[in-house]
Amino acid sequence: MMKKQVYNPFLPLYEHIPDGEPHIFGDRIYLFGSHDKEGGDTFCMLDYTVYSAPINDLTDWKCEGVIYRANQDPDFKERPYMYAPDVVRGNDGRYYLYYCMSGRCGQGGYFGPISVAVSDEPAGKYEYIGYVHYPDGRPMKKFICFDPGVINDNGVIRIYYGTQSDYEQKDDWKSDDSIVEKEMAMFNKSREEILNTEGSVMGPCMVVVEDDMMTVKEEPIHIIPYDTRGTSFESHPFFEASSMRKIGDTYYFIYSSMHNHELCYATSKHPDRDFVFGGTIVSNGDIGLNGRKENERLNMTGTTHGSIENINGQWYVFYHRLTHKSDYSRQACAEKINIENDGSIKQVEITSCGLNDGPLIANGEYPAVIACNITNGNMPHGSNSIYTESFPNVNNRGEDRFIGEIADGTIIGYKYFSFDNVKKLSVLLTSTGIGTLTVYTDIGQTEAARFDIQSFSDWTLLKSAINVSNGIHPLYFIYKGTGFIELKSIKFD
Repeated sequence: MMKKQVYNPFLPLYEHIPDGEPHIFGDRIYLFGSHDKEGGDTFCMLDYTVYSAPINDLTDWKCEGVIYRANQDPDFKERPYMYAPDVVRGNDGRYYLYYCMSGRCGQGGYFGPISVAVSDEPAGKYEYIGYVHYPDGRPMKKFICFDPGVINDNGVIRIYYGTQSDYEQKDDWKSDDSIVEKEMAMFNKSREEILNTEGSVMGPCMVVVEDDMMTVKEEPIHIIPYDTRGTSFESHPFFEASSMRKIGDTYYFIYSSMHNHELCYATSKHPDRDFVFGGTIVSNGDIGLNGRKENERLNMTGTTHGSIENINGQWYVFYHRLTHKSDYSRQACAEKINIENDGSIKQVEITSCGLNDGPLIANGEYPAVIACNITNGNMPHGSNSIYTESFPNVNNRGEDRFIGEIADGTIIGYKYFSFDNVKKLSVLLTSTGIGTLTVYTDIGQTEAARFDIQSFSDWTLLKSAINVSNGIHPLYFIYKGTGFIELKSIKFD
């Protein structure tokens, strides 16, 4: 019997949980995140649902069910969608959920405040208890309350949050009324607040709260200046997705940069200052890896959000990928990472195996949608919309999930499989054209298998001999021909 495996995306293929914050509580790893609808038409349409797995078996993910509903928040009627949450264990031993509400396509998502819910167990059910506020009860809305990430730092509860745009990069922006008015509308701030907040209303921030997990104990501050020109952050400035981890005596600030497709990190010996840019951990298009340029992205790219966690002695980065040609159907993925002796983290490539203990075994059937590279050589970057132009993408019709709109020149890549005397390869597909689907272990080298494509209106199984040496290899499927094909699964014999 083949050993149970796990691949990217590691949750059920119908599940779309982006913005993942992984945390170990007890002997289980929990993934807290937003909840997109498969094929949805805006961000975060569903209630918070949590999955967990034993720390010693990352193949065994269990759905804990809905832990919190959007309609439990009093702002539900005005802003009905819950964005990226985080959970922390309080000093009282209970679990606290932090999040912000938004309207469609992010409208009102920067209006604040940060809401709080509590549970006796990490998997809920959570109950709304209020929002982060000052001692006199006023909601804390200093800077921009967005994407809260929380740590219990040896008894000190620190909430990190914020977002950023390039509106204020012009030296004379304060005299440009169009910029000021855009910020006022986007952030629901007064003109006075926009113009007079020290350092900007934007940027990554931190607030310390009391043991009640809601009352401000220390006034919010920037942990990194908004204006990063001339600093180590200049090429990768903060955008959103604040997440903090403390490793030894070093704080690791994980964030999504203004490039939007990458998770970066910065380090400091202090929780609130002196952060220095470290590098990119992962890009959902492998941009930056080995010098790859943005126009060479290996997938449709778009928002990313996640963090790092040490699970049973191995560090991982959790992030998400895009499906359905939009930013609105995102799926959780993860990759192994290494923290070097000097504390640095090298960028890792996105793979199909992710949490698996090594490469996937080239035996049996796999869903085609676990491809880690899907490209026609001209893939777009997501932009808070659903694309109508044609390009290869992960999609579904009911329970059928497949890679669709595979046209001439499309490359579908899987990394990595372990081969041991594999003789046959099958594909399950539909087609509207005529051509060939050729398989390589190295693009441009000797073909390993070939399928002749005709027009198939129903799912059709095609078989081919495969010539791949024993060992670990990527697999690349390249289509040449007319029309489109849809690829549902691949099978090794």
